[in-house]
Amino acid sequence: MTDVGIHELTDRSVAVWNESDAERRRAAVRELWSAEAVHVLRPPEEIREAAEWLGFDRLLLEARGHEALDFRGTRAHEEFVAPGTFVFRSRGNADRLHDIVGFHWEMAPRGGGEAAGVGLEILVLGADGRIVGDYQFIEG
Repeated sequence: MTDVGIHELTDRSVAVWNESDAERRRAAVRELWSAEAVHVLRPPEEIREAAEWLGFDRLLLEARGHEALDFRGTRAHEEFVAPGTFVFRSRGNADRLHDIVGFHWEMAPRGGGEAAGVGLEILVLGADGRIVGDYQFIEG
């Protein structure tokens, strides 16, 4: 997978969240992410504030490995995409520095309109070009 272009990589990684076919989603996860890849999410502000109120000063959510990544993609699809409400898409601003790729994505109404959610994604690529680290910051 080392010859995949940066925009193709980011578009394909975002497409995982929109994929309605479970087998295709599972295959995409295995193709794009390494077997031990980690997805780390910095949750939205309201979740961080609730955690802080409970005494947690640093809240991060983590999914590791193909099975957990597939489950994460499935849950996001079920909650946001399957009901026909939203679609996820890359904002087309991917940039690469050595083995680090950064880009923004958005969750937008399926029928068009202003994005309901925006995030920054930082990907760390392994020697084979697959994702070994996937760090997501929900920005709004």
